[in-house]
Amino acid sequence: MIITRKVASYALASAAIASSSPSCSIFAFSTRAIVSFAKSHDVASVVLGAATLGGVDTDSTLPDFATKEEYESYMMAAGKLPSGFAVGTAKGTFVSAEAPAMGNLPIRATVIHLTEGPTDSWAAVFTSNKFPGCPVKVGKSRLSAGSPLQAIVINNKVSNVCPGGDGVAAAESVCAAVAKGLNLPGGASSVLPSSTGVIGWRLPAKELAEDIVPKAIEALQTESAFAAAQAIMTTDRYPKLRSKTLSDGTRIVGVAKGAGMIEPNMATMLSYIMTDAKIEKSTLQSFLTEAANQSFNSISIDGDESTSDTLVAISSGLKQLASVDEFKMALCEIAQGLSADLVRNGEGTAHVIRVSIANFPGSEYDARRMGRHLVNSPLVKCAISGNDPNIGRIAAAIGSFMGKFFPSVSVGDMTLTLGGRNVFNSGKFVLEGDAVEKELSAHMADAQLGEHDDFPRHQKFVEIGVDFGGSGSSATVLGSDLTNEYVAVNADYRS
Repeated sequence: MIITRKVASYALASAAIASSSPSCSIFAFSTRAIVSFAKSHDVASVVLGAATLGGVDTDSTLPDFATKEEYESYMMAAGKLPSGFAVGTAKGTFVSAEAPAMGNLPIRATVIHLTEGPTDSWAAVFTSNKFPGCPVKVGKSRLSAGSPLQAIVINNKVSNVCPGGDGVAAAESVCAAVAKGLNLPGGASSVLPSSTGVIGWRLPAKELAEDIVPKAIEALQTESAFAAAQAIMTTDRYPKLRSKTLSDGTRIVGVAKGAGMIEPNMATMLSYIMTDAKIEKSTLQSFLTEAANQSFNSISIDGDESTSDTLVAISSGLKQLASVDEFKMALCEIAQGLSADLVRNGEGTAHVIRVSIANFPGSEYDARRMGRHLVNSPLVKCAISGNDPNIGRIAAAIGSFMGKFFPSVSVGDMTLTLGGRNVFNSGKFVLEGDAVEKELSAHMADAQLGEHDDFPRHQKFVEIGVDFGGSGSSATVLGSDLTNEYVAVNADYRS
């Protein structure tokens, strides 16, 4: 189901009338309300004009969706770009020098353009992998030099990591093509490159620079970020986008991609957050780093940190910001939403695991480490995949971590819950009969997703609670189960 301009306007008008408030504005209504209205009136129509619903936001917890079309309608409605941004995407083909027998392969480019001029207000966090991609090297150089930016260029299919030839020069040549096509006064140094895809292949820089990037520039539009969310995908099953309009009218919109090779030590595979709020560069960098720790650094799909991880926040600075505190909270909400979407969209993911840790006898960083250790356990992942409440595997994974890294700390007061039910207390399991077994298994089954789903049907989690008692740090970590589909995707990734 896709919402038309007429339906959206009618939904908003009806909601305003029902509220009996003369001060109602479009920012008072969530995308959920509009989609719900359309569903309740049995509406199924053609394509939404993205500008129609300008300023409509994603809900902090996304609603349930019945179809892919309904999900995409919701995201299109929420994707209105902040002031001063344009996005363009294009497709092309290339032949890999490393695997020419594979023939012509598809590749996409995305250009994000700051239409009103370059900005100093941008921040980034990159992978800490010792074999970073060449675009990451360029990005780190841009960040350390304090270079203003006016564009970002992203390609999928080839990650440009440790390739034969000069990968940095290849990335710079694509940046130069963007700068030339947009007549950027700052030249190639005002363009930030990003790549994702197969590791070890040379970037098809000629095809990108001469064919695909010019087409993406021709396709630039100021309406919606949804096209970018789609174009940056690789093995992703669906596009991921989050948005928030602040009380002063400033706007934040973020997109992300990533489905495998995800246990970030900074951010995620690729994520771009755009805002029109005027904010100092140093403040934006501080807020972004903190938001990354609370979101992208607290997830794991498969325990493998990508060589291309890049998280960027960039501001056009066209609107005055009334409250930096409100902005900070909104930025964190966007980052947390996108990171959760990545896990739910993980390769073959059928369950999303949420581990809530309380009173950990160490730092918040170590609490996150323990949470990732738990969700990365193959035995725990497989049990959850089969809706098997094998509590022993969960306790064993926690005990393994504590024994290795906190051997002198007592865990005698630790309690463990699954689906809200206490299953371990004071060193003993609390499992009593078939009824409890069925209840725990039902909790897992209720959170199950389809391994092949091309949209997120719901936002449920397999809930695991770990409380060490006393006082200490807390953290929340998200992970995924391990399914046959994950193996199938990664066995055939390059083909």
